[in-house]
Amino acid sequence: MNFSEIGRVIEALGKDRGIEKDIVVKAIEQAFLVTARKKYGIQGEYETRYNAEEDEIEIYQYKNVVEDVRDNIVEINLNDARQLDEDVEVGDQLGIRIENPNFTRVDVQTARQIIFQKVRDAEREILFSEYKDKVGELITGIARRYERGNIIVDLGKADAVLSRREVIPGEAFKTGDRIQAYLSDVVMTNRGPEIRLSRTSPMFLVKLFEIEVPEIQDGTIVIKSAAREPGQRAKIAVISVDKDIDPVGACVGMKGSRVQNVVNELQGEKIDIVKWSDDLDTFARSALAPADIGNIMIDHDEKQLDVVVEEDQLSLAIGRRGQNVRLAAMLSGYKVNIISKAKLQEKIHKTVENLLQIDGITDARAQVLVQTGVTAVGDLSVMEASQLADLIEIEESEAQVIIDNTLKAIDSDEINLQPEEEEEIISASATPQYVGILAQDEGLDDNDPDKFSDAERRLREELAAFKLK
Repeated sequence: MNFSEIGRVIEALGKDRGIEKDIVVKAIEQAFLVTARKKYGIQGEYETRYNAEEDEIEIYQYKNVVEDVRDNIVEINLNDARQLDEDVEVGDQLGIRIENPNFTRVDVQTARQIIFQKVRDAEREILFSEYKDKVGELITGIARRYERGNIIVDLGKADAVLSRREVIPGEAFKTGDRIQAYLSDVVMTNRGPEIRLSRTSPMFLVKLFEIEVPEIQDGTIVIKSAAREPGQRAKIAVISVDKDIDPVGACVGMKGSRVQNVVNELQGEKIDIVKWSDDLDTFARSALAPADIGNIMIDHDEKQLDVVVEEDQLSLAIGRRGQNVRLAAMLSGYKVNIISKAKLQEKIHKTVENLLQIDGITDARAQVLVQTGVTAVGDLSVMEASQLADLIEIEESEAQVIIDNTLKAIDSDEINLQPEEEEEIISASATPQYVGILAQDEGLDDNDPDKFSDAERRLREELAAFKLK
Protein backbone atom coordinates (compact mmCIF):
# COMPACT_ATOMS: atom_id res chain seq x y z
CA MET A 1 0.00 0.00 0.00
CA ASN A 2 1.48 3.32 -1.05
CA PHE A 3 1.27 6.03 1.58
CA SER A 4 -0.22 8.37 -0.98
CA GLU A 5 -3.17 6.02 -1.40
CA ILE A 6 -4.31 6.08 2.22
CA GLY A 7 -6.97 8.77 1.85
CA ARG A 8 -8.43 7.05 -1.19
CA VAL A 9 -8.51 3.71 0.65
CA ILE A 10 -10.32 5.31 3.60
CA GLU A 11 -12.95 6.84 1.32
CA ALA A 12 -13.38 3.64 -0.69
CA LEU A 13 -13.83 1.41 2.36
CA GLY A 14 -16.27 3.85 3.91
CA LYS A 15 -18.35 4.10 0.76
CA ASP A 16 -18.29 0.50 -0.47
CA ARG A 17 -18.64 -1.25 2.87
CA GLY A 18 -20.56 1.31 4.88
CA ILE A 19 -17.86 1.64 7.53
CA GLU A 20 -17.37 4.95 9.31
CA LYS A 21 -14.21 6.85 8.42
CA ASP A 22 -12.99 6.90 12.03
CA ILE A 23 -13.08 3.10 12.17
CA VAL A 24 -11.00 2.79 9.00
CA VAL A 25 -8.50 5.39 10.23
CA LYS A 26 -8.07 3.56 13.53
CA ALA A 27 -7.56 0.29 11.65
CA ILE A 28 -4.82 1.85 9.51
CA GLU A 29 -3.12 3.45 12.53
CA GLN A 30 -3.23 0.14 14.41
CA ALA A 31 -1.82 -1.73 11.40
CA PHE A 32 1.21 0.53 11.04
CA LEU A 33 1.72 0.55 14.81
CA VAL A 34 2.08 -3.24 14.75
CA THR A 35 4.38 -3.03 11.72
CA ALA A 36 6.60 -0.38 13.39
CA ARG A 37 7.00 -2.52 16.49
CA LYS A 38 8.07 -5.49 14.41
CA LYS A 39 10.57 -3.38 12.44
CA TYR A 40 12.09 -1.21 15.18
CA GLY A 41 11.82 -3.43 18.25
CA ILE A 42 8.83 -4.68 20.17
CA GLN A 43 10.20 -3.29 23.44
CA GLY A 44 9.96 0.24 22.10
CA GLU A 45 7.02 2.61 22.59
CA TYR A 46 5.42 3.91 19.41
CA GLU A 47 2.47 5.98 18.28
CA THR A 48 0.91 6.26 14.84
CA ARG A 49 -1.31 9.10 13.63
CA TYR A 50 -3.09 9.68 10.35
CA ASN A 51 -2.47 13.21 9.04
CA ALA A 52 -5.46 13.95 6.81
CA GLU A 53 -3.98 17.18 5.43
CA GLU A 54 -0.80 15.49 4.27
CA ASP A 55 -2.58 12.16 3.62
CA GLU A 56 0.09 10.18 5.40
CA ILE A 57 0.74 8.08 8.47
CA GLU A 58 3.06 9.71 11.03
CA ILE A 59 5.02 7.29 13.20
CA TYR A 60 6.53 8.43 16.49
CA GLN A 61 8.98 6.57 18.68
CA TYR A 62 9.09 7.59 22.33
CA LYS A 63 12.43 7.45 24.18
CA ASN A 64 13.47 8.27 27.73
CA VAL A 65 16.05 11.09 28.04
CA VAL A 66 19.13 9.89 29.99
CA GLU A 67 22.77 10.85 30.57
CA ASP A 68 24.17 7.50 29.47
CA VAL A 69 22.35 5.36 26.91
CA ARG A 70 22.16 1.64 27.61
CA ASP A 71 19.39 0.71 25.18
CA ASN A 72 19.11 2.67 21.91
CA ILE A 73 15.56 1.50 21.34
CA VAL A 74 14.07 3.04 24.48
CA GLU A 75 16.67 5.68 25.47
CA ILE A 76 18.31 8.82 24.02
CA ASN A 77 21.10 10.86 25.60
CA LEU A 78 20.50 14.45 26.66
CA ASN A 79 22.65 16.10 23.99
CA ASP A 80 20.91 14.31 21.11
CA ALA A 81 17.53 14.99 22.68
CA ARG A 82 18.20 18.76 22.93
CA GLN A 83 18.92 18.90 19.22
CA LEU A 84 15.29 17.91 18.78
CA ASP A 85 13.85 19.84 21.72
CA GLU A 86 16.07 22.35 23.52
CA ASP A 87 13.82 22.40 26.60
CA VAL A 88 14.02 18.68 27.30
CA GLU A 89 15.52 17.44 30.58
CA VAL A 90 16.84 14.13 31.90
CA GLY A 91 13.88 11.96 32.91
CA ASP A 92 11.60 13.37 30.22
CA GLN A 93 10.12 11.23 27.46
CA LEU A 94 10.65 12.52 23.96
CA GLY A 95 8.55 11.64 20.91
CA ILE A 96 10.72 11.32 17.81
CA ARG A 97 9.06 11.16 14.43
CA ILE A 98 10.42 8.47 12.12
CA GLU A 99 10.69 10.49 8.92
CA ASN A 100 11.37 7.66 6.53
CA PRO A 101 10.23 4.32 7.94
CA ASN A 102 11.64 2.42 4.94
CA PHE A 103 8.96 -0.26 5.15
CA THR A 104 9.65 -3.25 2.96
CA ARG A 105 7.08 -4.90 0.72
CA VAL A 106 6.59 -7.54 3.43
CA ASP A 107 6.00 -4.78 6.02
CA VAL A 108 3.37 -3.14 3.83
CA GLN A 109 1.72 -6.50 3.13
CA THR A 110 1.52 -7.17 6.87
CA ALA A 111 -0.07 -3.77 7.40
CA ARG A 112 -2.53 -4.45 4.58
CA GLN A 113 -3.60 -7.77 6.14
CA ILE A 114 -4.12 -6.14 9.52
CA ILE A 115 -6.16 -3.31 7.98
CA PHE A 116 -8.50 -5.64 6.14
CA GLN A 117 -8.85 -7.87 9.19
CA LYS A 118 -9.85 -4.84 11.25
CA VAL A 119 -12.26 -3.78 8.53
CA ARG A 120 -13.81 -7.26 8.44
CA ASP A 121 -14.20 -7.17 12.21
CA ALA A 122 -15.90 -3.78 11.91
CA GLU A 123 -18.21 -5.13 9.20
CA ARG A 124 -19.14 -8.04 11.44
CA GLU A 125 -19.96 -5.72 14.32
CA ILE A 126 -22.07 -3.53 12.03
CA LEU A 127 -23.97 -6.54 10.69
CA PHE A 128 -24.41 -7.96 14.18
CA SER A 129 -25.85 -4.69 15.50
CA GLU A 130 -28.08 -4.20 12.46
CA TYR A 131 -29.64 -7.67 12.54
CA LYS A 132 -29.71 -7.92 16.33
CA ASP A 133 -32.14 -5.00 16.23
CA LYS A 134 -34.30 -7.00 13.79
CA VAL A 135 -34.67 -10.07 16.01
CA GLY A 136 -38.37 -10.80 16.34
CA GLU A 137 -39.22 -9.58 12.83
CA LEU A 138 -40.16 -11.32 9.61
CA ILE A 139 -37.40 -11.30 7.04
CA THR A 140 -37.22 -12.36 3.39
CA GLY A 141 -34.27 -13.75 1.47
CA ILE A 142 -33.22 -16.08 -1.34
CA ALA A 143 -32.16 -19.70 -0.85
CA ARG A 144 -28.56 -19.97 -2.05
CA ARG A 145 -27.24 -23.39 -1.03
CA TYR A 146 -27.38 -26.21 1.49
CA GLU A 147 -24.69 -26.71 4.15
CA ARG A 148 -24.93 -29.85 6.30
CA GLY A 149 -28.66 -29.94 5.66
CA ASN A 150 -29.17 -26.29 6.62
CA ILE A 151 -30.36 -23.71 4.10
CA ILE A 152 -28.15 -20.66 3.60
CA VAL A 153 -30.42 -17.69 2.88
CA ASP A 154 -29.11 -14.58 1.13
CA LEU A 155 -30.51 -11.48 2.84
CA GLY A 156 -28.63 -9.04 0.62
CA LYS A 157 -26.09 -7.70 3.12
CA ALA A 158 -25.52 -11.02 4.86
CA ASP A 159 -26.30 -14.72 4.81
CA ALA A 160 -28.67 -16.31 7.31
CA VAL A 161 -29.13 -19.91 8.41
CA LEU A 162 -32.43 -21.77 8.28
CA SER A 163 -31.63 -25.04 9.99
CA ARG A 164 -33.40 -28.24 9.03
CA ARG A 165 -35.14 -28.24 12.43
CA GLU A 166 -36.65 -24.83 11.68
CA VAL A 167 -38.15 -25.89 8.36
CA ILE A 168 -41.80 -26.94 8.33
CA PRO A 169 -41.98 -30.73 7.88
CA GLY A 170 -42.61 -31.66 4.27
CA GLU A 171 -41.51 -28.38 2.66
CA ALA A 172 -38.47 -28.18 0.39
CA PHE A 173 -36.64 -25.22 -1.09
CA LYS A 174 -34.55 -25.04 -4.25
CA THR A 175 -31.72 -22.64 -5.00
CA GLY A 176 -33.22 -19.30 -5.96
CA ASP A 177 -36.49 -19.80 -4.03
CA ARG A 178 -37.79 -16.87 -2.03
CA ILE A 179 -37.95 -17.67 1.70
CA GLN A 180 -39.88 -15.77 4.34
CA ALA A 181 -39.00 -16.59 7.94
CA TYR A 182 -38.92 -15.33 11.49
CA LEU A 183 -35.57 -13.89 12.64
CA SER A 184 -35.21 -15.79 15.90
CA ASP A 185 -31.64 -14.96 16.97
CA VAL A 186 -28.29 -13.44 16.03
CA VAL A 187 -25.14 -14.78 17.66
CA MET A 188 -21.52 -13.78 17.15
CA THR A 189 -19.26 -16.65 16.13
CA ASN A 190 -15.61 -16.91 15.11
CA ARG A 191 -16.72 -16.53 11.50
CA GLY A 192 -18.85 -13.49 12.22
CA PRO A 193 -22.52 -12.99 13.10
CA GLU A 194 -24.76 -16.01 12.55
CA ILE A 195 -28.30 -14.96 11.71
CA ARG A 196 -30.78 -17.68 12.62
CA LEU A 197 -34.17 -18.03 10.99
CA SER A 198 -37.22 -20.13 11.82
CA ARG A 199 -40.37 -21.16 10.06
CA THR A 200 -41.52 -23.46 12.89
CA SER A 201 -41.62 -20.90 15.68
CA PRO A 202 -45.13 -19.94 16.79
CA MET A 203 -43.89 -16.36 16.57
CA PHE A 204 -43.69 -16.89 12.79
CA LEU A 205 -47.43 -17.59 12.91
CA VAL A 206 -48.03 -14.48 15.03
CA LYS A 207 -46.06 -12.23 12.68
CA LEU A 208 -47.87 -13.57 9.61
CA PHE A 209 -51.20 -12.65 11.18
CA GLU A 210 -49.85 -9.20 12.01
CA ILE A 211 -49.17 -8.68 8.30
CA GLU A 212 -52.55 -10.03 7.13
CA VAL A 213 -54.78 -8.38 9.76
CA PRO A 214 -54.63 -4.55 9.90
CA GLU A 215 -56.53 -4.58 13.19
CA ILE A 216 -53.60 -6.43 14.79
CA GLN A 217 -51.15 -3.89 13.41
CA ASP A 218 -53.06 -0.96 14.88
CA GLY A 219 -53.60 -2.67 18.24
CA THR A 220 -57.36 -3.11 17.97
CA ILE A 221 -56.93 -6.89 18.09
CA VAL A 222 -54.28 -8.53 20.26
CA ILE A 223 -52.91 -12.07 19.88
CA LYS A 224 -52.72 -13.30 23.45
CA SER A 225 -51.14 -16.69 22.87
CA ALA A 226 -50.25 -19.11 20.12
CA ALA A 227 -49.28 -22.76 19.78
CA ARG A 228 -48.15 -24.88 16.85
CA GLU A 229 -47.32 -28.34 15.73
CA PRO A 230 -45.60 -27.14 12.55
CA GLY A 231 -47.10 -28.33 9.30
CA GLN A 232 -50.05 -29.95 11.03
CA ARG A 233 -52.14 -27.69 13.23
CA ALA A 234 -51.98 -24.44 15.17
CA LYS A 235 -54.13 -22.42 17.55
CA ILE A 236 -54.09 -18.70 18.31
CA ALA A 237 -56.08 -16.87 20.97
CA VAL A 238 -57.19 -13.33 20.13
CA ILE A 239 -59.08 -10.53 21.85
CA SER A 240 -60.44 -7.20 20.67
CA VAL A 241 -60.15 -3.94 22.61
CA ASP A 242 -63.14 -2.68 20.61
CA LYS A 243 -66.31 -4.51 21.62
CA ASP A 244 -67.83 -3.81 18.20
CA ILE A 245 -65.13 -5.79 16.39
CA ASP A 246 -65.19 -9.58 16.36
CA PRO A 247 -61.53 -10.65 16.77
CA VAL A 248 -62.07 -14.12 15.33
CA GLY A 249 -63.96 -12.83 12.29
CA ALA A 250 -61.35 -10.14 11.64
CA CYS A 251 -58.57 -12.75 11.64
CA VAL A 252 -60.51 -15.09 9.39
CA GLY A 253 -61.28 -12.31 6.90
CA MET A 254 -63.84 -12.08 4.14
CA LYS A 255 -64.54 -15.63 2.92
CA GLY A 256 -61.54 -16.78 4.94
CA SER A 257 -59.08 -14.79 2.82
CA ARG A 258 -56.83 -13.59 5.63
CA VAL A 259 -56.39 -16.88 7.40
CA GLN A 260 -56.02 -18.68 4.08
CA ASN A 261 -53.02 -16.52 3.17
CA VAL A 262 -51.37 -17.58 6.43
CA VAL A 263 -52.29 -21.23 5.85
CA ASN A 264 -50.72 -21.10 2.38
CA GLU A 265 -47.45 -19.73 3.77
CA LEU A 266 -47.44 -22.51 6.39
CA GLN A 267 -47.82 -25.26 3.81
CA GLY A 268 -51.45 -26.01 4.57
CA GLU A 269 -51.15 -26.01 8.37
CA LYS A 270 -54.67 -25.96 9.86
CA ILE A 271 -55.27 -22.96 12.12
CA ASP A 272 -57.88 -22.67 14.86
CA ILE A 273 -58.65 -19.10 15.92
CA VAL A 274 -60.26 -18.87 19.35
CA LYS A 275 -61.46 -15.96 21.39
CA TRP A 276 -59.42 -15.19 24.48
CA SER A 277 -61.18 -14.84 27.82
CA ASP A 278 -59.81 -13.83 31.21
CA ASP A 279 -62.13 -16.47 32.66
CA LEU A 280 -60.02 -19.63 32.45
CA ASP A 281 -63.04 -21.95 32.36
CA THR A 282 -64.46 -20.13 29.35
CA PHE A 283 -61.12 -19.90 27.59
CA ALA A 284 -60.29 -23.57 28.15
CA ARG A 285 -63.58 -24.58 26.51
CA SER A 286 -62.70 -22.45 23.47
CA ALA A 287 -59.16 -23.81 23.37
CA LEU A 288 -60.44 -27.40 23.36
CA ALA A 289 -62.91 -26.78 20.53
CA PRO A 290 -64.46 -28.46 18.62
CA ALA A 291 -65.12 -30.77 21.58
CA ASP A 292 -68.15 -30.10 23.79
CA ILE A 293 -66.78 -29.86 27.33
CA GLY A 294 -68.72 -30.88 30.41
CA ASN A 295 -67.04 -29.82 33.66
CA ILE A 296 -63.63 -28.22 34.20
CA MET A 297 -61.92 -28.37 37.56
CA ILE A 298 -59.17 -25.75 37.90
CA ASP A 299 -56.15 -26.02 40.17
CA HIS A 300 -54.41 -22.65 39.96
CA ASP A 301 -51.65 -23.64 42.38
CA GLU A 302 -50.60 -26.62 40.27
CA LYS A 303 -51.63 -24.89 37.01
CA GLN A 304 -53.73 -27.88 36.06
CA LEU A 305 -57.12 -28.38 34.41
CA ASP A 306 -59.14 -31.55 34.88
CA VAL A 307 -61.56 -31.63 31.96
CA VAL A 308 -64.58 -33.95 31.96
CA VAL A 309 -66.22 -34.86 28.66
CA GLU A 310 -68.91 -37.24 27.52
CA GLU A 311 -67.69 -40.48 25.96
CA ASP A 312 -68.67 -39.38 22.44
CA GLN A 313 -66.63 -36.16 22.84
CA LEU A 314 -63.49 -37.81 24.14
CA SER A 315 -61.78 -38.32 20.77
CA LEU A 316 -62.58 -34.75 19.70
CA ALA A 317 -61.14 -33.29 22.92
CA ILE A 318 -57.99 -35.36 22.65
CA GLY A 319 -57.56 -34.90 18.91
CA ARG A 320 -55.52 -36.97 16.51
CA ARG A 321 -52.61 -38.45 18.46
CA GLY A 322 -53.39 -36.06 21.33
CA GLN A 323 -52.86 -32.99 19.16
CA ASN A 324 -55.91 -30.98 20.28
CA VAL A 325 -55.26 -31.34 23.99
CA ARG A 326 -51.54 -30.58 23.56
CA LEU A 327 -52.24 -27.36 21.70
CA ALA A 328 -54.87 -26.37 24.26
CA ALA A 329 -52.35 -26.94 27.05
CA MET A 330 -49.77 -24.77 25.29
CA LEU A 331 -52.37 -22.12 24.56
CA SER A 332 -53.58 -21.90 28.16
CA GLY A 333 -50.32 -22.57 29.99
CA TYR A 334 -51.99 -25.21 32.14
CA LYS A 335 -51.54 -28.94 32.21
CA VAL A 336 -54.75 -30.43 30.82
CA ASN A 337 -56.11 -33.79 31.93
CA ILE A 338 -58.93 -35.21 29.81
CA ILE A 339 -61.19 -37.84 31.32
CA SER A 340 -64.54 -39.16 30.14
CA LYS A 341 -67.54 -38.70 32.37
CA ALA A 342 -68.06 -42.46 32.57
CA LYS A 343 -64.46 -43.05 33.64
CA LEU A 344 -64.71 -40.28 36.20
CA GLN A 345 -67.86 -41.75 37.71
CA GLU A 346 -66.17 -45.14 37.85
CA LYS A 347 -63.11 -43.59 39.48
CA ILE A 348 -65.26 -41.74 42.04
CA HIS A 349 -67.16 -44.94 42.82
CA LYS A 350 -63.89 -46.84 43.43
CA THR A 351 -62.54 -44.04 45.59
CA VAL A 352 -65.70 -43.98 47.74
CA GLU A 353 -65.53 -47.76 48.14
CA ASN A 354 -61.93 -47.55 49.33
CA LEU A 355 -62.59 -44.63 51.67
CA LEU A 356 -65.45 -46.52 53.31
CA GLN A 357 -62.94 -49.18 54.38
CA ILE A 358 -61.26 -46.64 56.66
CA ASP A 359 -62.55 -46.66 60.23
CA GLY A 360 -64.30 -43.37 60.90
CA ILE A 361 -65.26 -42.63 57.28
CA THR A 362 -68.98 -42.73 56.63
CA ASP A 363 -70.69 -42.59 53.24
CA ALA A 364 -71.51 -38.90 53.71
CA ARG A 365 -67.92 -38.11 54.68
CA ALA A 366 -66.57 -40.10 51.72
CA GLN A 367 -68.80 -38.15 49.34
CA VAL A 368 -67.60 -34.83 50.79
CA LEU A 369 -63.96 -35.86 50.46
CA VAL A 370 -64.38 -36.94 46.84
CA GLN A 371 -66.16 -33.69 45.99
CA THR A 372 -63.29 -31.70 47.48
CA GLY A 373 -60.66 -33.42 45.33
CA VAL A 374 -59.68 -36.61 47.16
CA THR A 375 -59.31 -39.13 44.34
CA ALA A 376 -57.43 -41.88 46.18
CA VAL A 377 -56.84 -43.14 49.71
CA GLY A 378 -53.27 -41.90 49.43
CA ASP A 379 -54.58 -38.32 49.27
CA LEU A 380 -56.22 -38.80 52.67
CA SER A 381 -53.06 -40.21 54.25
CA VAL A 382 -51.03 -37.04 53.56
CA MET A 383 -53.63 -34.59 54.89
CA GLU A 384 -53.10 -32.51 57.99
CA ALA A 385 -55.56 -33.29 60.81
CA SER A 386 -56.76 -29.69 60.85
CA GLN A 387 -57.46 -29.79 57.11
CA LEU A 388 -59.45 -33.03 57.33
CA ALA A 389 -61.35 -31.71 60.37
CA ASP A 390 -62.44 -28.63 58.40
CA LEU A 391 -63.52 -30.65 55.39
CA ILE A 392 -65.82 -33.10 57.15
CA GLU A 393 -66.62 -30.88 60.17
CA ILE A 394 -65.24 -32.99 63.01
CA GLU A 395 -62.85 -32.44 65.89
CA GLU A 396 -59.17 -32.35 65.04
CA SER A 397 -58.44 -35.24 67.41
CA GLU A 398 -60.98 -37.43 65.61
CA ALA A 399 -59.51 -36.39 62.28
CA GLN A 400 -56.04 -37.49 63.47
CA VAL A 401 -57.45 -40.91 64.40
CA ILE A 402 -58.88 -41.28 60.87
CA ILE A 403 -55.52 -40.36 59.33
CA ASP A 404 -53.74 -42.87 61.59
CA ASN A 405 -56.27 -45.55 60.59
CA THR A 406 -55.61 -44.73 56.92
CA LEU A 407 -51.85 -45.13 57.34
CA LYS A 408 -52.33 -48.48 59.10
CA ALA A 409 -54.59 -49.74 56.31
CA ILE A 410 -52.06 -48.71 53.67
CA ASP A 411 -49.16 -50.34 55.53
CA SER A 412 -51.10 -53.58 55.86
CA ASP A 413 -51.96 -53.58 52.13
CA GLU A 414 -55.63 -53.85 53.01
CA ILE A 415 -56.55 -51.01 50.65
CA ASN A 416 -55.66 -50.35 47.02
CA LEU A 417 -53.98 -46.97 46.71
CA GLN A 418 -55.69 -46.73 43.32
CA PRO A 419 -52.98 -45.36 41.04
CA GLU A 420 -54.20 -43.61 37.93
CA GLU A 421 -54.32 -45.80 34.85
CA GLU A 422 -52.77 -44.34 31.72
CA GLU A 423 -55.73 -45.22 29.52
CA GLU A 424 -58.20 -43.48 31.83
CA ILE A 425 -56.70 -40.00 31.78
CA ILE A 426 -55.06 -38.27 28.82
CA SER A 427 -52.68 -35.51 29.95
CA ALA A 428 -50.86 -32.78 28.09
CA SER A 429 -48.40 -30.36 29.60
CA ALA A 430 -47.85 -26.70 28.75
CA THR A 431 -44.12 -27.45 28.63
CA PRO A 432 -43.04 -26.86 25.00
CA GLN A 433 -42.43 -30.52 24.22
CA TYR A 434 -43.93 -29.49 20.90
CA VAL A 435 -43.28 -26.02 19.59
CA GLY A 436 -45.51 -23.53 21.38
CA ILE A 437 -45.62 -20.17 23.09
CA LEU A 438 -47.71 -18.64 25.81
CA ALA A 439 -47.92 -14.95 26.65
CA GLN A 440 -48.86 -14.70 30.31
CA ASP A 441 -48.28 -12.04 32.96
CA GLU A 442 -46.80 -14.52 35.40
CA GLY A 443 -44.15 -15.55 32.87
CA LEU A 444 -42.69 -18.99 32.24
CA ASP A 445 -42.78 -22.12 34.33
CA ASP A 446 -39.64 -22.57 36.41
CA ASN A 447 -38.72 -25.88 34.86
CA ASP A 448 -35.19 -27.19 34.84
CA PRO A 449 -33.65 -25.67 31.67
CA ASP A 450 -31.50 -28.76 31.20
CA LYS A 451 -34.64 -30.66 30.27
CA PHE A 452 -35.13 -28.57 27.16
CA SER A 453 -33.42 -28.58 23.80
CA ASP A 454 -31.72 -25.47 22.42
CA ALA A 455 -34.72 -24.75 20.22
CA GLU A 456 -37.09 -24.99 23.17
CA ARG A 457 -34.88 -22.72 25.26
CA ARG A 458 -34.98 -20.13 22.51
CA LEU A 459 -38.77 -20.35 22.50
CA ARG A 460 -38.85 -19.76 26.24
CA GLU A 461 -36.70 -16.67 25.71
CA GLU A 462 -39.10 -15.48 23.05
CA LEU A 463 -41.92 -15.77 25.57
CA ALA A 464 -40.23 -13.31 27.87
CA ALA A 465 -40.39 -10.70 25.12
CA PHE A 466 -43.98 -11.60 24.12
CA LYS A 467 -45.86 -10.40 27.22
CA LEU A 468 -49.55 -9.71 27.37
CA LYS A 469 -50.40 -6.23 26.11
